[in-house]
Amino acid sequence: MECVWKPDEQGLQQILQLLRESQSPDTSTQRSVQQRLEQLNQYPDFNNYLIFVLTKLKSEDEPTRSLSGLILKNNVKAHYQNFPNGVSDFIKSECLQNIGDSSPLIRATVGILITTIASKGELQNWPELLPKLCLLLDSEDYNTCEGAFGALQKICEDSAEILDSDMLDRPLNIMIPKFLQFFKHSSPKIRSHAIACVNQFIISRTQALMLHIDPFIENLFALATDEEPEVRKNVCRALVMLLEVRLDRLLPHMHNIVEYMLQRTQDQDENVALEACEFWLTLAEQPVCKEVLCGHLSRLIPVLVNGMKYSEIDIILLKGDIEEDEAIPDNEQDIRPRFHRSRTVAQQHEGDGIDEDDDEDDELDDDDTISDWNLRKCSAAALDVLANVFRDDLLLHILPLLKELLFHPEWVVKESGILVLGAIAEGCMQGMIPYLPELIPHLVQCLSDKKALVRSITCWTLSRYAHWVVSQPPDVYLKPLMTELLKRILDSNKRVQEAACSAFATLEEEACTELVPYLAFILDTLVFAFSKYQHKNLLILYDAIGTLADSVGHHLNKPEYILMLMPPLIQKWNQLKDEDKDLFPLLECLSSVATALQSGFLPYCEPVYQRCVNLVQKTLAQAMLHQSQPDQYEAPDKDFMIVALDLLSGLAEGLGGTIEQLVARSNILTLLYQCMQDKMPEVRQSSFALLGDLTKACFQHVKPCIADFMPILGTNLNPELISVCNNATWAIGEISIQMGPEMQPYIAMVLHQLVEIINRPNTPKTLLENTAITIGRLGYVCPQEVAPMLQQFIRPWCTSLRNIRDNEEKDSAFRGICTMISVNPGGVVQDFIFFCDAVASWVNPKDDLREMFYKILHGFKNQVGEENWRRFSDQFPMPLKERLATFYGV
Repeated sequence: MECVWKPDEQGLQQILQLLRESQSPDTSTQRSVQQRLEQLNQYPDFNNYLIFVLTKLKSEDEPTRSLSGLILKNNVKAHYQNFPNGVSDFIKSECLQNIGDSSPLIRATVGILITTIASKGELQNWPELLPKLCLLLDSEDYNTCEGAFGALQKICEDSAEILDSDMLDRPLNIMIPKFLQFFKHSSPKIRSHAIACVNQFIISRTQALMLHIDPFIENLFALATDEEPEVRKNVCRALVMLLEVRLDRLLPHMHNIVEYMLQRTQDQDENVALEACEFWLTLAEQPVCKEVLCGHLSRLIPVLVNGMKYSEIDIILLKGDIEEDEAIPDNEQDIRPRFHRSRTVAQQHEGDGIDEDDDEDDELDDDDTISDWNLRKCSAAALDVLANVFRDDLLLHILPLLKELLFHPEWVVKESGILVLGAIAEGCMQGMIPYLPELIPHLVQCLSDKKALVRSITCWTLSRYAHWVVSQPPDVYLKPLMTELLKRILDSNKRVQEAACSAFATLEEEACTELVPYLAFILDTLVFAFSKYQHKNLLILYDAIGTLADSVGHHLNKPEYILMLMPPLIQKWNQLKDEDKDLFPLLECLSSVATALQSGFLPYCEPVYQRCVNLVQKTLAQAMLHQSQPDQYEAPDKDFMIVALDLLSGLAEGLGGTIEQLVARSNILTLLYQCMQDKMPEVRQSSFALLGDLTKACFQHVKPCIADFMPILGTNLNPELISVCNNATWAIGEISIQMGPEMQPYIAMVLHQLVEIINRPNTPKTLLENTAITIGRLGYVCPQEVAPMLQQFIRPWCTSLRNIRDNEEKDSAFRGICTMISVNPGGVVQDFIFFCDAVASWVNPKDDLREMFYKILHGFKNQVGEENWRRFSDQFPMPLKERLATFYGV
């Protein structure tokens, strides 16, 4: 094999020239190199030249040789299945012969090449690879051993699953014991490779490793104080993963492990410290956390708190010394892509304004521009989860530290204290309450600190205590906090603007209508920020305005407020082109504003409505072109269509019947018919929400399409796609209320799926509630069709609706259930206690509904007789008994 293929000298020179050119910084040179490489790929033996340069041409400099190998790797990725056999065999044998090259760069390149070939499904077709690499581990030559280990580590990372399957005859049974032998090797690099290889198999609980779990753990302990940071890092990483999968094996040594991790979390090498710090995060999720850590808190807490200070590197990267940067335009690369969360229809619950399934988005994102995860963030996250485990017991150890930190003369120390205070807010809230009357005013003062990084973290920490602030008399805390936060929204530092805007949005959610007295003042600030903000913060400002509209609702509908708010929004709206992604947050914001302003939005409605319809139409047209001629036309970004559908929903909800003429003059229902059948679930989700809103606003235009729409709704009742299913279910309910008895022909298309969903285990709450309401509504308009199935859904129906507030939807659903019970009383007998409980969940039903409840309860009582009813009602919990006696006299 060795000497069969020889390069042609001229061809070789050509390729070397190309490799040298490709290292040029000039982009046009780069582009022509790219084209030439593509052309050369037509020649079968081009790849032979590339491997030859990498492994044989020792006269060339290393970067050029390595580059040749990386180009070959890309070719393997893209075209390996087209390589002739001779070429792939030549490449494989060259790789194995040169894995021990004297240059670390060439060794690493060969290793990358090997794992790329292996992950193209070649582990099966290259049976000698793993035995050969394992054999090379025993080589006397360091370079060969290190090169083979480097390649094995990459294969373990890329192909862990196949290595542990029957396809290869379980090589790990030999490999893992082999790796364990190398934990004690004299070279730190090789010790590190050995642990890294084994670490790939912890989380998947690979059988071959589980058999050797005890020697593995012993070997880890032996390396605990290795002088090589990379080894210590891999030891920490292994222990963190073992905590998740083999806690039973660590428990006997837990005291020592905790002691060890305490030291490592303070390691001089930040990468080691970060791996070790993950240990506390993972441990906090384990039920044993409390008993394992309670004796160590007095030492652990100061270590975590100490890790929360900005490092000098952080401050340089964050440009922490530049206080004023508001006039500097943003670097477009720094703006994260925004993902639109499509509209989901949800019920309101007792005691809260908004469905509590919203993810808390006040995570520790105070400095999201530097390398996303670092010791500061990890320490803060660990303190946050530990505060949730230990609650107020943590304060014993934190409060003495906080006193010192919060009033420290050095800004970096003071800043970390404010972060600590924010991190414990959720877990230690009860215990913190006595200190808040003193702390909140101090924090409000810190909002005007001369260091921008102190001002920005203070915004975040205050937002974590917003709930308490709002519960106090407004003049004492809310007003001063709001006044200062609004000043920070107009700060001269962009990071502070961003933090203040986000914090203000959280405050808006908590305060809701408490903000109404200050609306003019708030709007003044937010509108002024429009003229001041650079690109990235503008996007956050839209969010703050949208949240304000959600929070104060119709109180925003005053001529003077509309005049302040709408002109700048519409000006932005007119500036943005249809293909500008900044439309997303602006459309979301306008959707909230339209819903809040209701009739006040009318003057702006038509151009907004038209543009949304156009966006939908354009996107659909582009999608059709792409489908018919994919090489000619790009696929559209469907987010434009989704956001437009959601804003149309907002308009329909806010303007109600007044949207009727706009709908009449547009082809929105034709477009909606296409959107409802789109391949992308989010498009369908938003189109069903809009269908429901149009059904409520102007059913006369929807009704002619019902025969086309209903079968589509029926096929989308698939609970695997929760939000799509949820919105389709809700729309069916709204349609049935409008259709009345004419709904009859469509019941069979949807009822069985709905009954199946309501009986499914682990169905999310929102979907259960909407399903129950829709079943109730179908039963209300077509009792004869639905009542026979009563027994199959009555119990989950009752339990899912007992927690939602009295409202129109709940009202129509309960009327439906009462009507069905009168048609099929036998269907409820076995689960009557659940019905009683659901009835008792009403605070004040309308008189005729209360009358229906009364009749059913008394009818049942008379049916079974006084004695049986007493035995039956003795099973009721006391509050239920009392409510039914008070309201219904049973």
